[in-house]
Amino acid sequence: MTQAEAQEAVSSNTCRYLTKGRDYVAPVGFTAMEDLRFGAQGIDEWVQLDGGNAYVLNSYFWATIDEDGSTQLHIRFDTLLCE
Repeated sequence: MTQAEAQEAVSSNTCRYLTKGRDYVAPVGFTAMEDLRFGAQGIDEWVQLDGGNAYVLNSYFWATIDEDGSTQLHIRFDTLLCE
């Protein structure tokens, strides 16, 4: 769901925010695709733990974590509960 869609859903009382601005750091993968898969799994787990069924991706970036140039995916998202 996009931020605009989330705002519309909240305004129409179809959804409500459970958690706003959660920061998640995905485990390091061997490839960018693996980073994305780990990030998606992490979001799914947090949404479930929060008791929600939807999320809004606010931002993401890869941070360099060592002198070899290895990176780690950082994600910020909101969890929602929608009807």
